[in-house]
Amino acid sequence: MSAANAIPHHIAIVMDGNGRWATRRYLPRVAGHRQGVESLRRCVRACSDRGVRVLTVFAFSSENWNRPPEEVSGLMELLAMALGREVPQLKHDGVRIHIVGDRSTLSEKMRLGLAQAEATTAQNTRLILNVCFNYGGRWDIAQAAAKLAAQGEAITEASLDRAMALSHVPDPDLLIRTGGERRISNFLLWQAAYSELYFSDRLWPDFDEIALDEAIADYGRRERRFGLTSGQIASSGSDRIAA
Repeated sequence: MSAANAIPHHIAIVMDGNGRWATRRYLPRVAGHRQGVESLRRCVRACSDRGVRVLTVFAFSSENWNRPPEEVSGLMELLAMALGREVPQLKHDGVRIHIVGDRSTLSEKMRLGLAQAEATTAQNTRLILNVCFNYGGRWDIAQAAAKLAAQGEAITEASLDRAMALSHVPDPDLLIRTGGERRISNFLLWQAAYSELYFSDRLWPDFDEIALDEAIADYGRRERRFGLTSGQIASSGSDRIAA
């Protein structure tokens, strides 16, 4: 991959390992999620500094409602607190927030808070931060198909792509999962079709700028073919071909 393409335009992250990080320290799991917010703050700043234009993070999946009630409640409180504390700084730093996911089951107070965070940062252009909350890849595909059916529009790859919850950004170039697991767990099933996958053994609270640089360096050594051969890419004079 050429130097010009060594930095991914769009990074997506499954931020896994918060609970295990806390358990290993004999702390409640929510303490790990709090530390995970600190790691996210570092990652947002590092991505912005390195020229990444879009960062998408898996904050709360549609399956996470099945976790112990006290953990779910703690996560809701943490999200509300993080929005109040982080949004002013994100606005100052040029970061635009998009909350991606099913808001229908959230409280009215939570929905208003999410909408306000988006409105506050709507004019920012340095980095788009997509926070996938109450999100699942299967939900995303289903809601896109339902939207098209309601509009009487034919369901094709192109029309589904336009109806997806992340249609406002290009598909991820690099998808990172921390915590040592080797799966994507219903995250961006449609959008990650040609993403480069990178798995880190570090738990999310320990994922720092050095770990991010390691993932980006690994991405930079890959050849992205999108179904073509290496010879075709070489003859085209480019190793970055749009999907």
